[in-house]
Amino acid sequence: MRNTYPTFQKDHLKDIEQYAADVLSGKRPANKYERLAVERESRDLERAGTPEFPYYFDVEAVNKVIRFIETFNHVKGKWARAKGQESLIALSPWQKWITAQVFGWKHITTKRRRFRTAFTLVPRKNGKSTWVAPIGLYMLANDDEPAAEVFCGATTQKQANEVFSPAKKMATKQPIFRRRFSIELFAQQIERTTDGGRFERLIGNPGDGGSPSCYLCDEYHEHDDDDQRDTMITGMGAREQPLEWIISTAGANWFGPCGQYQKECQEILEGTRTDETVFAMIYTIDKDDDWQTEAALIKANPNYGVSVEKEFLLNQLGKAKQSARKQNAFKTKHLNLWVGARESWLNLEDWKRWADPELSIEQFIGEECTKGVDLSESDDLTADVSCFTKEIAGKTHYYFFPRTYVTEKKAEEIDIYRDWIDQDALIMCEGSSIDYDEVENAIEHDNEEHFVTGLFYDPAGAAPIAQRVHNKTAIEPIKVAQNYTNFSPAMREFGNLLGQGRIHHTGCPVLTWCLGNVIAKETMDGKYIRPVKEHKDNKIDTAVAMLQSFIGAWTPDEEDGSNQEFLEL
Repeated sequence: MRNTYPTFQKDHLKDIEQYAADVLSGKRPANKYERLAVERESRDLERAGTPEFPYYFDVEAVNKVIRFIETFNHVKGKWARAKGQESLIALSPWQKWITAQVFGWKHITTKRRRFRTAFTLVPRKNGKSTWVAPIGLYMLANDDEPAAEVFCGATTQKQANEVFSPAKKMATKQPIFRRRFSIELFAQQIERTTDGGRFERLIGNPGDGGSPSCYLCDEYHEHDDDDQRDTMITGMGAREQPLEWIISTAGANWFGPCGQYQKECQEILEGTRTDETVFAMIYTIDKDDDWQTEAALIKANPNYGVSVEKEFLLNQLGKAKQSARKQNAFKTKHLNLWVGARESWLNLEDWKRWADPELSIEQFIGEECTKGVDLSESDDLTADVSCFTKEIAGKTHYYFFPRTYVTEKKAEEIDIYRDWIDQDALIMCEGSSIDYDEVENAIEHDNEEHFVTGLFYDPAGAAPIAQRVHNKTAIEPIKVAQNYTNFSPAMREFGNLLGQGRIHHTGCPVLTWCLGNVIAKETMDGKYIRPVKEHKDNKIDTAVAMLQSFIGAWTPDEEDGSNQEFLEL
């Protein structure tokens, strides 16, 4: 039995309590993290008033915000065409619940808001701009913050306008709001003339300067780095209760800033990371859910049948079922699933399922292996991957151990590279070029510990290093050009073996990322595929090296024929 809040005005209490009760009872189909967020709130209610929990719930603060939001009119969509009271914003219960968490919890001593960051991941068309735009106006005019500075941040002006433009239109339609709070509307900003407070767009990296009191980060998944966010957070130091609200859908790069911050938020909800100043809510489906069902749509879309029409989503689902090309976009936009490449080769959930962190290359001392090598051009990664095999119940299983190198110069530019270096998943070479002596020495060391039967490489880039290694160790260098003939059979068979549980790996994040970036480019007739990347920043080097090692190690079952017919030596 969950504790309850003090009495709310109107029906806000009923809506907020009912939403939480529906999630906990199962009446509202909720994913793991939605449920964990509500369970966290329930624990907070139980702890409120105890010595070890320095926060209390301010009922009037929540009423104040919700009343403020619901005085504005819809400015786009079907409700914008309505007249009078029917066009006023009416928050859905889930929106009221999240609003209550962000604005209701305060510190007992300071009376300031507990949460400095709110992370909300919700699929498209769930009414986020209509909800967040008036929150921006509230933070400008009614948050008791002198000379408030509210920024709507995005990577492009078009994206920033998704929140700023509705906010400006809402203010335009509310003369009482403008008079009461001394609001003036300008082309580039909304200003509070009494103290110079402003609400404006923020595009890209603004550099230093400013003292933001509120930062609304829209579609965080579009951000390649955290430069904008870091600048905003640094500038908030002089504010008493600044608020950073990140609201986004999932995207293509789980290893980018948004995906990695979502991971941190998931850890907070799971209880493996502690941060009482971060609120998180994630709407998606669970890994075992069938994405092809209406039930999945209901679970992932809290405004299902409200702002996002049932018929629209079912129509999109039907198209995704019929076209493999459209599945990734559907999963990302409407189910909030992170999908690596636009037409990715592998299902990363299958790949992650067979990760074994206890697996170690030391378990294969003295055994044979093949190696795949993919050398970098300019700022690409350099990788070598070892592949071992074991016979289990008459079937060959494959075990992969990657080693990936990056330049110091590139590591300084990309946050996630530095994280992987700290995790020993990525090796940094000093300066602006890869140390190929280090790469060669590592391969030679592996040959001493094991027996490398072949070094499989792309003749377009790795011929010199392959020959030098051969001269020192007698490891046979074998050319594997990155073409359809060589890679198509191996890629198709690798996918089959993965589904059978015959592919084993340590869960290396670099290899996982590269695999997620691999697109299976088809020939015109669709018979053959080869690995390519969608964008220059979507590296696939370690995945290519893994496939090269697999080509050397693959021993097809008798019914599969021989892999030698496609290998151009």
